[in-house]
Amino acid sequence: MVITKGGRGRPSRISVYRAVDDGIAELRRIGGLPGPEAAVDIWRDIWFEETHNSTAIEGNTLILKEVRTLLAEGRAVGHKELREYLEVKGYADAAEWVYSQANGDDAERAEPYLLLSEVREIHRRVVATAWEVAPPVDFLPGEGPGSFRLHDILPFSNGMTPTTFTDIHPQVTDWLQLANAEPGAGVHVMEHLAQVHSGFERIHPFRDGNGRTGRLILNLVLVRRGYAPAIIYKRDRPRYLRALERTDRGEYGPLAELIARAVKDSLDRFLLPALAGPLQVLPLSALARKDLTPLALRRAAEKGRLKAMRRSGGWYSTKQWVDAYARSRRRKSPARRAAHDSLGSTP
Repeated sequence: MVITKGGRGRPSRISVYRAVDDGIAELRRIGGLPGPEAAVDIWRDIWFEETHNSTAIEGNTLILKEVRTLLAEGRAVGHKELREYLEVKGYADAAEWVYSQANGDDAERAEPYLLLSEVREIHRRVVATAWEVAPPVDFLPGEGPGSFRLHDILPFSNGMTPTTFTDIHPQVTDWLQLANAEPGAGVHVMEHLAQVHSGFERIHPFRDGNGRTGRLILNLVLVRRGYAPAIIYKRDRPRYLRALERTDRGEYGPLAELIARAVKDSLDRFLLPALAGPLQVLPLSALARKDLTPLALRRAAEKGRLKAMRRSGGWYSTKQWVDAYARSRRRKSPARRAAHDSLGSTP
């Protein structure tokens, strides 16, 4: 993703938020977030990626190819424990339900973004099939899928102690009020959602599956706000856990930035390229290809080789202009190879 830097080094957090705002504005200009019925292929790709990475964060060892085969063909390939395949199937079922809530730009939404019954339903879908064959250790009656835990759990390795089980109901009630509220004055929606996500994980209301459920709840609120879902990749697990730890000290910025980058990545990889027409002006990050990285496109734009325009959020171009630039590169390739050959260089 190409994000304009506020100076030297890593882009500022504000510039990351601005890139999300600009990306969502582009999405709304072309009709908003489509539902799964209208954009099956887009949501299918998101489905594979999110299911693989969110379960992998919790230790599931299926690789992306195995996840795709399991979900697309119903075949379990590899030699993993049955529990792992069922974890993937359960998460995928819950994610499909979350995606079905995508309804475009719903700025005048009158209903809550999230209901308690939906929190329970997401958890039930996530864990039910796996718990049938491998329930949690010391599982108590009444702690089934969708039901809150009935005992306290030990503090985590970082020192955070989840809510006492007798306080779960009142704390979840307060947390739902936060989840359904609008961001306060001067608070970006990504920071608001970081508070919501970390608040759920701090309560840890269920016996197991809180991480997977929490990430799906985050995406449910995102799509109901008209945003792309956030895929937290397995490679970002250490950064994600550190960011969650910092929220225990009231520092929500790092987690908000990670969520913002994940939303922007979903916009650029899955939504904007598939939905926009050939003449639609898009940020370069949404026009990148395997042979043309965002950085390569930006350099071509800066040198005048790619037809593009500079806006406050960075460089913009169209599919048509990028296609023309790609063709011009291919035409130049033989001449460049000949020049290298004449100099005795390896092409």
